[in-house]
Amino acid sequence: MLIRHAHRSDRTAELTTWFSHELFIDGEHRPAAGGHRFDVANPATGQRIASVASASVADGLEAVRAAERALPVWKAVTPRAKAEILRKAFELMCERSEELAQLIVLENGKALPDARGEVAYAAEFFRWYSEEAVRLIGSVQTSPINKNRIVVSHHPIGVSVLVTPWNFPAAMATRKIAPALAAGCTVILKPASDTPLTALAIGEILTQAGVPAGVVNVTPSRQSGAIVSAMLDDPAVRKLSFTGSTEVGRVLLENAARTVVNCSMELGGNAPFLVFDDADLDDAVDGAMIAKMRNGGEACTAANRFYVHSSVADEFGRRLAARMQALRVGDGLGEKVDLGPLINDDARRKVDSLVSAARDAGATVLTGGTADDGAGYFYPPTVLVDVIPTSPILTEEIFGPVAPIVTFETDDEAIELANRTEYGLVSYVYTSDLSRGLNVSERLETGMVGLNRGVVSDPAAPFGGFKQSGLGREGGHEGMLEFTESQYIAVSW
Repeated sequence: MLIRHAHRSDRTAELTTWFSHELFIDGEHRPAAGGHRFDVANPATGQRIASVASASVADGLEAVRAAERALPVWKAVTPRAKAEILRKAFELMCERSEELAQLIVLENGKALPDARGEVAYAAEFFRWYSEEAVRLIGSVQTSPINKNRIVVSHHPIGVSVLVTPWNFPAAMATRKIAPALAAGCTVILKPASDTPLTALAIGEILTQAGVPAGVVNVTPSRQSGAIVSAMLDDPAVRKLSFTGSTEVGRVLLENAARTVVNCSMELGGNAPFLVFDDADLDDAVDGAMIAKMRNGGEACTAANRFYVHSSVADEFGRRLAARMQALRVGDGLGEKVDLGPLINDDARRKVDSLVSAARDAGATVLTGGTADDGAGYFYPPTVLVDVIPTSPILTEEIFGPVAPIVTFETDDEAIELANRTEYGLVSYVYTSDLSRGLNVSERLETGMVGLNRGVVSDPAAPFGGFKQSGLGREGGHEGMLEFTESQYIAVSW
């Protein structure tokens, strides 16, 4: 059922005006060079909710200069003082959690409970790295072949450009900003132009938390390629942390190679969800709803391909379809809404095209399968069975609320199907046999595995993928080390 709501304009204004919509550079809010701006729309209605300054290349380079000037100042701040600022940012984010959640709904479209979950997850990165900031621990050892000591320490890598996507506008920003600041780096955040408001709000929170001028700069822009390319060519920039598509990631890697910029990349995914014949189907369906429907399927970690043993496939499909059909679709700010719209019309068209192609090739639709043609970018929760293994819906990221199901007979077949992709971000495995589950997990070519769990994201864990799903890790202690250079000193005493 599609539930529509009309937003009160005064509430929209309330949610979007407690922070500036200008660029945030060197501790100041300023208009873009040339006065350029762009509109931000609500995906549930397609209507404008705000106008934001659009940074030019000159603005981006000015942000680099600000970060460069602030770097020695921030590096000199004690680890404990950095930790206290990050902890304050966590507390302020928690205090404003409901405002931030509703702001995310307005510009991103996700349902309010989902947005609340994102804010809690995003804030946790500030708390986790407030604790890690005082633990940038080096090492001392005696050389095995000489009498000298090997002294290793970690130093901030320097000015860092952070490029974030629209699907988790708060969490992807804090997952990069927090470890960078903990390590002693200064940053320029370039948020997705579909969802710049949340990034600007987080910039305001960090200022209130006591981050010095120039340490965090926020530059929304409609000239994403040009501004990021120019920043990467600047010799002051030593780090790029990017979350987005593999296609864009390849372009940025080529760009970064010109000045040998260190890169961390969290790229595309094509997550397999494996259900074995001994799986607890209640648990498997619960996990599938989380793995598939978090952020309405618009997540790189979303279960994209469901491989289910033939002996339980019919029952699993029936139960999953029933759960999907029961979801209430509508404007995400509604308390009774489970699923909001997709981010824009292009996203809706892509999902509809993939479903249509699968159906034309012989797939059966158990629920959903037809795009809503009213206002907003809605697509119904959809379950497909009898999907042929070569269908594009199994090779491309769906990025929508669609679950295609394919059957298998043996463990080896399931593993081969799961690994048949250029991506390797995350897999999900459901089985009642722990030994079997661990054996299968180790054979899966993904950086993360949810074993009898539908979610793997955790600020304390290293998030990242194999193959073309990325480089490096975010989260955990590893996430802070991504923003450091190791220095080795050979010394005798």
